Amino acid sequence: MRSSNPVFSRRGFSRDNGYAGFNTAAQAGYAGANPYAQNPYAQNPYAQDPYMPAGHAPSDAEYGAPPQAAGTDRMTMDDVVVRSAMTLGTVVVGAVLAWALLPVSPTSYGLAVGSALIAFVLAMVQNFKRTPAPALILGYAAFEGIFLGVISEMYNSRWQGAPFQAVLGTMAVSGATLLVYKAGWIRVTARYARIGLAIAMAFLVVMAVNLLLVAFGVAEDGGLRSFGPIGAVVGIIAILLGAFFLTLDFKQIQDGIAYGAPRNESWLAAFGLTVTLVWIYLEMLRLVAIFTNND
Repeated sequence: MRSSNPVFSRRGFSRDNGYAGFNTAAQAGYAGANPYAQNPYAQNPYAQDPYMPAGHAPSDAEYGAPPQAAGTDRMTMDDVVVRSAMTLGTVVVGAVLAWALLPVSPTSYGLAVGSALIAFVLAMVQNFKRTPAPALILGYAAFEGIFLGVISEMYNSRWQGAPFQAVLGTMAVSGATLLVYKAGWIRVTARYARIGLAIAMAFLVVMAVNLLLVAFGVAEDGGLRSFGPIGAVVGIIAILLGAFFLTLDFKQIQDGIAYGAPRNESWLAAFGLTVTLVWIYLEMLRLVAIFTNND
C-alpha cells in the first residue's frame, strides 16, 4: 500500500518498494487494475522503469533508455512546465492575497492552521486516487498558499525580510539541485531512493516524538525545533531532505517523458514539485529566522 504521506507517495513511493511508477508489463489494461491490491506505482523503476515498455528491465547501474516516440496523449516537458506553473502560481496568488488581506492576529493564525489542514486533506484524497484530479491539486495549492501567506507575514513582522530571503534560498537550493542532477553528479537509483527514504522516515519519526515532548512540557523552547544551534542543524538536514525529494521528482519526470507516460501524469509531477518546494521554503524560512536571531 502506498504511504499516507503525500511527500512519500506521490505516484512514486510505496511502503513496499520505495520508489514506484507505472507497471506497464503487469497492467496492460491500466484502468482495470486495483490500485491497492495491485498498486500501479509499486514497482521498482530500476528493476523495471515506471514508464518502460514491457520486456525491458535495466539493472540498477543502467541509467535511462531510448525514449519512445512522442504521441499526442503523452506527457512532455511543456506539459510539466505548464502544470507546475499553474500549481505554483496558485500557491503564490493565495499567499499574496492572504498576506495583503489578513493582518497578523490570533484569528489569522487560526485561519492558517485551518488552511493547512484542508490542504493536507486534499493532498490525502489525491494521494489515494488512481488518477490525478486537477481540482484537488489546485485546491491544495490554493489553501497551501493561504497558509504560507499568513505564516510568511508572521515571520516578516518579527524578522523583517525573512520571507524574501527564504524565497531566494528555495530558488538557490532548487536550481543547484537541478544543475547537479542534470550534470549527472547524482544518479537516482533504487539504492539511492531506499537509503534516502529511510533517512527521511527516521527524520519524521524523530520530529513527531519531539513534537509530543514539547506538547507535554518535557522539552522546552521547541526542543529540536528551537531557534538555536540545534534547530539550525535540524533545519539544514530538512532542507537537504527536500533536495533529495527534488531529485526523485526530476527522475520521475524524466522517466515519464522518456517512456511515454499519459499526459495527465504531468499534474502529478506538478503536485510533487509543489509539495517539495513548500517543504524547502518553510524550512528555509525557519533557518533564516534562526540565523537572524543569532546576529
